[in-house]
Amino acid sequence: MAPPLDLLTPWGIALGLNTLLLSGAWLSPKKLLTPAGYLHAWILGVIVWICLGWRGYGIVMVYFLTGSSVTRIGMAQKEAAGIAEKRSGARGPENVWGSALVGTLCAVGVGILAGREEMTAVVSLLTLAYVASFSTKLSDTTASEVGKVYGKRTFLITTLQPVPPGTEGAVSLEGTLAGIVGSAVIALAAWGLGLISPVGIALCLGAAFIATNLESVIGATLQTRWGWLTNELVNIANTAIGALSALLLGSLVD
Repeated sequence: MAPPLDLLTPWGIALGLNTLLLSGAWLSPKKLLTPAGYLHAWILGVIVWICLGWRGYGIVMVYFLTGSSVTRIGMAQKEAAGIAEKRSGARGPENVWGSALVGTLCAVGVGILAGREEMTAVVSLLTLAYVASFSTKLSDTTASEVGKVYGKRTFLITTLQPVPPGTEGAVSLEGTLAGIVGSAVIALAAWGLGLISPVGIALCLGAAFIATNLESVIGATLQTRWGWLTNELVNIANTAIGALSALLLGSLVD
């Protein structure tokens, strides 16, 4: 007979903690996820805890709680204008992985390579890329949601022509500044948790700024032409650009 699972092992903690937290969220009257979204968030949380421990898990929690709060800014106004997130901001599986697939892959890379002395530099870069992916996504979310509500002048990034808030590829000064703050929230949290250095904060901010603006270009060009290019696929591309930018910048700094 197999021995019982030790609840104090990483696996035991990951399974127990995620079950406890998501059960509480499930019972909460304010639904942040769809039923399927809770299951996929549970899978994500277990993977991240096993690969990066409580520090990496903390970044997911900061992103999820901050991103969910930002999405609800001016919800009534955005719903009236028809530019609000569907389901009043409740995340489904497509949102979970659109935001976190790239970060999860970086975490798995760290989990596989951690402990091998010759891979120390690679592990550091993958950890930086992990943080940068979430920094990028929170930057994008914050810029979009704040820009929809508070953007006084909204322009298409490719032509600088005025467009209505919520237009794919639209940017505003207010949204851009909010996006920088959003990326800083994740980067500073990661530094506080000991995942990145002070230089890493700057690298994540730079990577997020590059990726968020390129995501707007993709939205203004390719997404308006290709119906199959959904917001979730654009989010994956966005976070991938952020992670790869951080990898490149980090390798140059080192």
